[in-house]
Amino acid sequence: MKNKISILLVLLFICSPLVAQIPNKLSLNEKIYGLSKFWSDVEYNFVYLYKTDQKKWNEAYREAIANIQKTKNDYEYYKELQKLCTVLKDGHTQVYFPEDIQNQVMVSMFGEYRLFLMNVQGKIYIIGTNKSKEKEIPLGSEIIKVNGLSVDEYQEKFVKPYISSSTVSYLNFRAGMNLLEGVKGDVYDIEIKTPGGALKKLHLIHSKTDETAVNPEPLPNQSLFEFKWLKDNMAYVKISTFENSSVVKDFESKLPELKKAKGIVLDIRNNGGGSSKNSKNIAKYFIKGDTIYGAKNYSRKIIPTERALGSFLTPKDTLTGKSEWGLSKEETTDLYKAYVGSKFHEFEYKPQVVDPVEKLNVPAVVLTSVLTASAAEDFLIYLYGQKNIVRVGGYSNGSTGQPVQIELPGGGSAMICTKKVTLPDGEEFIGVGIKPDILIERNLNDTLYPLKFDSQLEAAIQYLKNTLKK
Repeated sequence: MKNKISILLVLLFICSPLVAQIPNKLSLNEKIYGLSKFWSDVEYNFVYLYKTDQKKWNEAYREAIANIQKTKNDYEYYKELQKLCTVLKDGHTQVYFPEDIQNQVMVSMFGEYRLFLMNVQGKIYIIGTNKSKEKEIPLGSEIIKVNGLSVDEYQEKFVKPYISSSTVSYLNFRAGMNLLEGVKGDVYDIEIKTPGGALKKLHLIHSKTDETAVNPEPLPNQSLFEFKWLKDNMAYVKISTFENSSVVKDFESKLPELKKAKGIVLDIRNNGGGSSKNSKNIAKYFIKGDTIYGAKNYSRKIIPTERALGSFLTPKDTLTGKSEWGLSKEETTDLYKAYVGSKFHEFEYKPQVVDPVEKLNVPAVVLTSVLTASAAEDFLIYLYGQKNIVRVGGYSNGSTGQPVQIELPGGGSAMICTKKVTLPDGEEFIGVGIKPDILIERNLNDTLYPLKFDSQLEAAIQYLKNTLKK
């Protein structure tokens, strides 16, 4: 499964927006058309529409109609579209700025200041600055107020209403990272608490930062695949994407060494997905036998006549049937589901037979996080239930599916999820994430000093040591 959302945090340290005039090209007619197109395409295509509070969704649409007429430029217009989109609470349903607007969005630049933020266990910390401010703003300083509001209040009012996410964990992650997102001229008065307990106030205005040196220095570009030996003859394999088939070739090139390992750590914490075929071609080395079980897939079954009949029915009718129409309970339920959008086509499901390969039958740990998404979640599903494999770290992203892409006025776009995905037994993980067997949250040291601290990897190694002693 493809995932259009790829998060490479290192880009925050090197990207510089192009500062120009915020576009104001769209007419009111175009704005209304774009809004209505998005709303109508969601009504027809969105696979989780039946889970959406229909009253809230329609009220948000009506509110958006009023609000877009007050927007002063195209940036404000697209923010209103994003706000409407968040009502759906789906990570594979998004509204994207046109390129000329996206290039002007600022996250970390405030002229003489540059700040990089991260949510760590519910608090927002400064994890990087421009080099000249490293003494003034110590790493690990906590942001406690923004524009007179507590951080929690500010996020709930001005940040989270514009972030589409299937899970609370990813919503919190994005809200922390983009706490001060805006455009040139936006003003933020923040209060921070340093690691030593001192309180400081900063007056920040979004504008380009000319200074390029940052603290800490950006990590070197991460390779798509990494292999190394840990202590006690344990192997570490990091797979950063399933987008490129080269990771399968890289993995297979290390099989002679992996066969010598007493335990294996598979790190897919920053793997945003790619091709399910690539993830399957690695997972096959860890499963028992030559049969692999993937996710179950569903899509809405839309038959207008059935929806029409269902529109005359009520939830109460599904309990006993509609005898005056000659409809049984089952027939009534089927028609009502068609009307509310919960009648599904279930794609053919059968286990996949993979080419026989020599297995890696040693204890293994898969490291996961909120950034483990899409085809990387498929990888977890392929390994689901394997007795020699456990998941350690955080919940996965909880967002996958097949989005349809639509064009919006002014060069923007949206994607709308059309496919429901479940575990092989039908259990849903969208909106929750795949649960780790051992939950370990990253701490502040892990975030500030990733080359020195990694509590999740330490937990994985300790688990393998304990397992090998048995």
